[in-house]
Amino acid sequence: MSALAFALVIAAAVTHAAWNIVAHGVSRAGMPFLWWGAVGGTVVWIGVVPFTGGLGTDDVLAFLLGVGVSGVLHVAYMAVLQRGYREGNLSTVYATARGTGPFLSVIVAILLFGERPSALALVGVAAIIAGVVAIGLVDRGRAERSRRLDPGLVFGLLTGVAIAVYTIWDANAVRTWNLSPVAFMVGTMLLEIPFYSFGVRGRWAAVRTLGRTQWRRIVAFSILSPLSYILVLTAIQIAPVALVAPLREVSVVLVSLFGVFALKESRPGWRLAASAVVAGGIVLLAL
Repeated sequence: MSALAFALVIAAAVTHAAWNIVAHGVSRAGMPFLWWGAVGGTVVWIGVVPFTGGLGTDDVLAFLLGVGVSGVLHVAYMAVLQRGYREGNLSTVYATARGTGPFLSVIVAILLFGERPSALALVGVAAIIAGVVAIGLVDRGRAERSRRLDPGLVFGLLTGVAIAVYTIWDANAVRTWNLSPVAFMVGTMLLEIPFYSFGVRGRWAAVRTLGRTQWRRIVAFSILSPLSYILVLTAIQIAPVALVAPLREVSVVLVSLFGVFALKESRPGWRLAASAVVAGGIVLLAL
């Protein structure tokens, strides 16, 4: 992986971790928060589009197809993820999704795009995915582990599939049609608004209350969340998806370390050990 691509993905991971920390707690508001995120992100970033290459292409139909499919896929991802959080243990769903998504992305990128990461890079990918899953499973109790069919695992796998699908589609779209990452992100968020508006029907009072009481966090989310994915899309244009997809999950490690040192969460040794495994994978990808 080139130094520029590596720097972009690490910056994306830091930004992703930052918005997760800032939005800690308020994101549990569910659909009202997602509505504000789509609206806020569109408002913040739409003015940047003319200064970042416009659409990136003269083929407007290609742009509309790219962002149209991406918008539907991202909404589907959020719907499955939210359902998973209702049905299963949060840490199980999150760990399974963040491990499965990059793994499937790597497999599809190799088969579909013909990418051929080196053996050393693949070892790094495996280390990152294993470390991320280990971090997510820290809080999973013995009761959950003893279940024959944990719904958290089922919805985690489905969420991972959704992550892989939108990652591969987005990568193919921005590469094939040379789309601007900023315009692509704005278009996707804009198309998400009607879906989330339908989702909050009858709950507009909750939406207004959330906006009034949590506007600072919403503004921070609206800046940082799109930025993190814009950086990923930019990296995908110059580096293999098979390397970018796992490396962006470094954000999980950063959030976990925040939990250890700032929130004093349980089992710090386990979290630090898993983080060390991810760090080893990062070193291998950087070589």
